[in-house]
Amino acid sequence: MTSAAQQPAYETEVLIVGTGPAGGTMALALAKAGIRTVVINRYGWTCRTPRAHITNPRAMEVFHDLGIIDDVKLYAAPTELMGENVMCQTLAGDEFGRLRTWGNEPGRRCNYAYGTPETNVDLPQNYLENILLGAAAHKGAEVLFHTEFVRFEQDDDGVTSFLRNRLTGAEYSVRSKYLVGTDGARSTVAAQLGLPFKGDMDKLGATNIVFTADLTKYVEHRPSSLYWMFRPDEGPAGIMSGTLRMVRPWTRWLGTTFFDINNPPEIDDAEARRLMHKLIGDDSIPIQIESVALWAFNESWATRFHKGRVFCAGDAVHRHPPLKGLGSNTSVQDSYNLAWKLAHVLKGMASPVLLESYSQERVPVAEEFVPAAFGAMQHYDKVVAALNPTLSEDPAVSAASFEMLKGDNDNLTERRQQLRDAVAATYRTFDCPGIEMNQRYQSCAVAAPADETPPPFAQDPEIYYQPTSFPGARLPHAWLFSGNSRISSLYVCGGGEFTLLTGNSGAGWRAIAKAVSDELGVPIKVVTIGLGQDYQDLYGDYVRISEVEESGALLVRPDVYVGWRARSLGETAQADLRAALASILGRNASGHEFMKSGGVEQPARKFDEMEKAHYA
Repeated sequence: MTSAAQQPAYETEVLIVGTGPAGGTMALALAKAGIRTVVINRYGWTCRTPRAHITNPRAMEVFHDLGIIDDVKLYAAPTELMGENVMCQTLAGDEFGRLRTWGNEPGRRCNYAYGTPETNVDLPQNYLENILLGAAAHKGAEVLFHTEFVRFEQDDDGVTSFLRNRLTGAEYSVRSKYLVGTDGARSTVAAQLGLPFKGDMDKLGATNIVFTADLTKYVEHRPSSLYWMFRPDEGPAGIMSGTLRMVRPWTRWLGTTFFDINNPPEIDDAEARRLMHKLIGDDSIPIQIESVALWAFNESWATRFHKGRVFCAGDAVHRHPPLKGLGSNTSVQDSYNLAWKLAHVLKGMASPVLLESYSQERVPVAEEFVPAAFGAMQHYDKVVAALNPTLSEDPAVSAASFEMLKGDNDNLTERRQQLRDAVAATYRTFDCPGIEMNQRYQSCAVAAPADETPPPFAQDPEIYYQPTSFPGARLPHAWLFSGNSRISSLYVCGGGEFTLLTGNSGAGWRAIAKAVSDELGVPIKVVTIGLGQDYQDLYGDYVRISEVEESGALLVRPDVYVGWRARSLGETAQADLRAALASILGRNASGHEFMKSGGVEQPARKFDEMEKAHYA
């Protein structure tokens, strides 16, 4: 316990360190659930540079559930402005390849359309952070800027965090039930917690140069979120590689170049302007430099995301390049996964055992995503090799090699095909609905039948999304109808509650769910789908993807993953539902006792003792 000399300045239920995508999502989700939440940021405001930007459909689904999707769409560039990914020597120079990406390629668009109601958008992180944090504060989260996390001490009852006011230098402590570190790739919380990591940090150096320049004449006819430059110049294989990323069309940009991590350059505004003019290929374009930052490509992830009452999320536990657009999206989903579990434990509806499922479910995601993102760089190495097969570092050789490809020499037909193939293969760094939505959790928060296994993937699981209602999978998307409106099956669930989905013949589930809900003290929303029901399945898609009979049911968790399913309404339905929900929540077979105190439901003493034993 905290000593008298260390009495906290105040107490809260959850303290969050960091206001990035993971921290903002966590703060908003907890605040919406009515959890007393404090979130701190060591700086004077949210991030001031664009940083992450690709926002994938799964993250958009989360933002819909959190009630901020309209704001996200208001400030984001839509899919239509993202998709013409250009590969060229310079922006003003020769173009040698182009890809329709982020769901804009007709052959791959359908995989997104069948799998999700949302699309990819481009939202710079500085906009996203403000949206998340503003909404969290509106819902009651306390936000403290100029506040530095120093260290923590945890015990059976909670966590004492020591903070420093960076304006006054004053140090004080805060007491919380739980601490969540979302403080980035150099996480102080993860370091003190001693989380085990795999992989390596600082494998490749990169510069981020944010600038304003009107490049409309070079890009408006081929709108994209990213433009890739392979200019004959100093660099590996005699090629200077870099990207120009659209921040705001078509006047605000983020340029990236690369360097040897062991020999970082010194870049002032003049040098930054010179580098950007090289990528643009037109020195007459006026450029105003806003900021320059050096950073590193990492390939590292934690093999456990929490210990005791202290959790980490986002870049604090998985660090990788931005390829495939997985960074902030994965961070958002970490927090979305953890928030409902913390809320249910803090409200006395679940045992702390439920919190073990956070690492069980999210560590495998990091184990898949981090190597996939870092490995995606090989596709661009193949583009370089196709442009200059000699790999000579002489820019004159690489320039001549490219010029040869433009001629009519039929001896170069194979090389030209090699270049086309290399460019085409880079689609794997963009359109990956499979890796975004194919997660199949196996954890203590999933009640899967012991005698069944998830269906095997019929196609490349990184590229193609394959819907299934097998417990542990994200609920499949199907368009449902009510009156003159339509809604995704995903959006009739969520809202911080469990949802039971059934069909016309499953009317009996309503009474069963109420009985189980009353017994366990856990709200269960029941939604019937069918003719004359809450929602109609006019396309017949829900019947197909639900993989249960009309009288069957899907128990959907608050994060819209299937927790349990019943093929049909059988004689043991009530006992089965009760056992499944109790198992997901880490509750013992005798149920969960409550006692009333001041009109507020609180866990019984037996439950408090179980909670303490779990953290002993």
